[in-house]
Amino acid sequence: MTDAQRKLSAAELAEAGLTGWRLTGEAITATFRTRKFSTGLELVNRIGTSAEEANHHPDLTLTYPEVRVTLSSHDVGGITIRDIDLARTISGHAANLGVTAAE
Repeated sequence: MTDAQRKLSAAELAEAGLTGWRLTGEAITATFRTRKFSTGLELVNRIGTSAEEANHHPDLTLTYPEVRVTLSSHDVGGITIRDIDLARTISGHAANLGVTAAE
Protein backbone atom coordinates (compact mmCIF):
# COMPACT_ATOMS: atom_id res chain seq x y z
CA MET A 1 0.00 0.00 0.00
CA THR A 2 2.49 2.64 -1.09
CA ASP A 3 0.93 4.35 -4.15
CA ALA A 4 -0.94 7.35 -2.72
CA GLN A 5 -3.08 7.63 -5.89
CA ARG A 6 -4.26 4.00 -6.01
CA LYS A 7 -7.73 3.09 -4.80
CA LEU A 8 -7.62 0.38 -2.16
CA SER A 9 -9.55 -2.87 -2.44
CA ALA A 10 -12.02 -4.07 0.18
CA ALA A 11 -9.45 -6.63 1.31
CA GLU A 12 -6.80 -3.94 1.77
CA LEU A 13 -9.25 -1.84 3.76
CA ALA A 14 -10.00 -4.80 6.02
CA GLU A 15 -6.26 -5.47 6.45
CA ALA A 16 -5.76 -1.87 7.59
CA GLY A 17 -7.53 -2.80 10.83
CA LEU A 18 -9.10 0.58 11.51
CA THR A 19 -11.14 0.34 14.69
CA GLY A 20 -14.34 2.36 14.69
CA TRP A 21 -14.20 3.26 10.99
CA ARG A 22 -16.84 2.01 8.52
CA LEU A 23 -16.91 1.79 4.77
CA THR A 24 -19.70 3.97 3.40
CA GLY A 25 -19.71 3.91 -0.38
CA GLU A 26 -16.43 5.41 -1.60
CA ALA A 27 -15.47 6.77 1.82
CA ILE A 28 -14.68 5.70 5.36
CA THR A 29 -16.48 7.29 8.29
CA ALA A 30 -16.20 7.36 12.05
CA THR A 31 -18.28 9.02 14.73
CA PHE A 32 -16.42 9.99 17.89
CA ARG A 33 -18.54 10.40 21.03
CA THR A 34 -16.93 13.38 22.71
CA ARG A 35 -19.70 13.89 25.32
CA LYS A 36 -18.70 17.55 25.60
CA PHE A 37 -18.76 20.23 22.94
CA SER A 38 -15.39 21.60 24.09
CA THR A 39 -13.79 18.16 23.66
CA GLY A 40 -15.33 17.88 20.19
CA LEU A 41 -13.96 21.28 19.26
CA GLU A 42 -10.49 20.30 20.47
CA LEU A 43 -10.67 17.11 18.39
CA VAL A 44 -11.72 19.10 15.31
CA ASN A 45 -8.83 21.51 15.84
CA ARG A 46 -6.34 18.64 16.08
CA ILE A 47 -7.81 17.01 12.99
CA GLY A 48 -7.56 20.32 11.15
CA THR A 49 -3.88 20.70 11.98
CA SER A 50 -3.10 17.15 10.85
CA ALA A 51 -5.17 17.54 7.69
CA GLU A 52 -3.28 20.69 6.73
CA GLU A 53 0.06 18.98 7.36
CA ALA A 54 -1.01 16.03 5.18
CA ASN A 55 -2.68 18.26 2.57
CA HIS A 56 -5.61 15.84 2.76
CA HIS A 57 -8.88 17.18 4.10
CA PRO A 58 -11.78 15.24 5.63
CA ASP A 59 -15.39 16.27 5.88
CA LEU A 60 -16.19 17.05 9.51
CA THR A 61 -19.42 17.55 11.41
CA LEU A 62 -19.20 18.88 14.96
CA THR A 63 -22.32 18.58 17.10
CA TYR A 64 -23.07 18.11 20.72
CA PRO A 65 -22.01 15.41 21.70
CA GLU A 66 -20.00 13.99 18.79
CA VAL A 67 -17.71 14.57 15.82
CA ARG A 68 -18.38 12.73 12.55
CA VAL A 69 -15.45 12.32 10.15
CA THR A 70 -15.65 11.24 6.51
CA LEU A 71 -12.50 10.50 4.52
CA SER A 72 -12.22 9.92 0.78
CA SER A 73 -9.68 10.75 -1.89
CA HIS A 74 -11.91 12.75 -4.20
CA ASP A 75 -9.19 13.02 -6.84
CA VAL A 76 -9.32 9.23 -7.41
CA GLY A 77 -12.94 8.60 -6.47
CA GLY A 78 -12.29 6.25 -3.59
CA ILE A 79 -10.20 5.37 -0.59
CA THR A 80 -6.40 5.49 -0.74
CA ILE A 81 -3.54 5.03 1.69
CA ARG A 82 -3.83 8.78 2.40
CA ASP A 83 -7.23 8.14 3.95
CA ILE A 84 -5.95 5.21 6.01
CA ASP A 85 -3.00 7.24 7.28
CA LEU A 86 -5.17 10.21 8.24
CA ALA A 87 -7.76 7.92 9.85
CA ARG A 88 -5.04 6.45 12.06
CA THR A 89 -3.86 9.93 13.01
CA ILE A 90 -7.42 11.03 13.82
CA SER A 91 -8.01 7.93 15.93
CA GLY A 92 -4.80 8.74 17.81
CA HIS A 93 -5.99 12.29 18.50
CA ALA A 94 -9.30 10.92 19.77
CA ALA A 95 -7.54 8.41 22.04
CA ASN A 96 -5.32 11.15 23.45
CA LEU A 97 -8.49 13.05 24.38
CA GLY A 98 -10.08 9.96 25.94
CA VAL A 99 -12.64 9.73 23.14
CA THR A 100 -13.75 6.51 21.47
CA ALA A 101 -15.41 5.89 18.13
CA ALA A 102 -19.00 4.69 18.17
CA GLU A 103 -19.31 1.16 16.86
